[in-house]
Amino acid sequence: MSTTSKMEQASLLDKQFINNQWVASKGTRLLDVMNPYREERIAQVTAGDAADVDAAVKAAQQAQPKWQALGGAARANYLDGFADALESRREALITLSATNNGKPLVEAGIDLDDAIACYRYYAKQAKALDARQGERVSVGIEGVEARTYHDPVGVVGLVAPWNFPLVTSAWKLAPALAAGCTAVFKPSEVTPLPEQVLAEIALEIGLPAGVLNLLNGDGEGIGAPLTHHAGVDKISFTGSNRVGEAVMQAASARTASVSLELGGKSPILVMDDADPAQAADWVMAGIYFNAGQICSATSRLLVHEDVAEALYAALAERMDALTLGDPLAEGTDLGPLTSARQRDAVQRYLDIAEQEGLTVVRDGRHRTLPTQGYFLAPTLYRDVPVESRLWKEEIFGPVLCGRSVASEAEAIRLANDSDFGLAATVISSNPERAKRIGRQLKAGSIWYNSEQLVLPETAWGGFKRSGIGRELGPWGLSAYLEVKHVVGPA
Repeated sequence: MSTTSKMEQASLLDKQFINNQWVASKGTRLLDVMNPYREERIAQVTAGDAADVDAAVKAAQQAQPKWQALGGAARANYLDGFADALESRREALITLSATNNGKPLVEAGIDLDDAIACYRYYAKQAKALDARQGERVSVGIEGVEARTYHDPVGVVGLVAPWNFPLVTSAWKLAPALAAGCTAVFKPSEVTPLPEQVLAEIALEIGLPAGVLNLLNGDGEGIGAPLTHHAGVDKISFTGSNRVGEAVMQAASARTASVSLELGGKSPILVMDDADPAQAADWVMAGIYFNAGQICSATSRLLVHEDVAEALYAALAERMDALTLGDPLAEGTDLGPLTSARQRDAVQRYLDIAEQEGLTVVRDGRHRTLPTQGYFLAPTLYRDVPVESRLWKEEIFGPVLCGRSVASEAEAIRLANDSDFGLAATVISSNPERAKRIGRQLKAGSIWYNSEQLVLPETAWGGFKRSGIGRELGPWGLSAYLEVKHVVGPA
């Protein structure tokens, strides 16, 4: 039986995966899980309960010492097992993700490949960790020996968002398990269906009981009790700034470690020497992927006045060519927003834009939307004032705000004039110039003359209000490790 058919039958997700068993949730509330294209309920999921969290944390605590003692090489085998199992379910999971999230099949495939690569990368990192244990540190005192060890943080609470199911869970779960931590993982209640496969895989590959505990639920039922639980040594959260700040406050009460990947308002800089046609392709990829529901969406366009008119014309042409429709249909470029709630949140910004009198290049008046689904038209405003809420605030939808600049210095100044600093893109015919400009931008990930390439080997995270800490790369592993030095006579 395929993963898809299993999920279709399991339309009532009222159980929690604790200590390698599916047990009835203590929560009494049920939440609807929607197909955002058909606007139909496809499942119900428990909201969860604090008692679920307590049971899961206890299971993780009991499992952690033995999991750590296995060593990195043994843990790597399990991580490769996750990658293999995801690969074997590839087509079914792509369809399931597109159905639950609303993204086109091509994008769902990119997501899954990203997750698989992440598990494989951290399998290698787990093996390498063994060799790092007990490394000698050079010290300036004769007759003294110092050695470095890397111990797991302990029990970690992992909270994933709804926009990239299976991806953000891999970014958290893979390094945590590689480090020797045990996990209590909360998928989003909006897109929980693809994540259920992680529990299925855990049983399939023989992951020791208690190492991975998956709790379905919302912020009230699971999120808040998890972040406040005294038995959780670290919280890794991806989501909104509002919730992230609450997570940080909860962790601070017991001085627990946190990693926060929060909002963004990322710029894309198109310089005067850029080819407008090529630049337009990269601008499109940076804002309309996943219907703009990306924390790194380059939603602020800073274009040199010499190429602005040509770029806006090229963007309008490409926006008109986008096919909006069924995520499962071949040829769909842009699916619906993932929920009615998110559609309505973005619509409020469009209403503000109308009130502010922003100059429209393309919006809902330029196309007919599908008759069903949580759709909003891809939208582009130009000459947006820097005081506008649409210029300053994260919209998290298919909305691009542009303004012209007269110089490179002005572009850099405006790019950095933001509360956020997650990502940025620079486009110039001169790669060295693009790299030089990129070095002056205050953001964690800078792309030049490229789409947004997210690689397991490079860090992910931001400056300023975009978060605390880094995921991916060796920095992602370090986030789940404590450094220990043993010092004494040589």
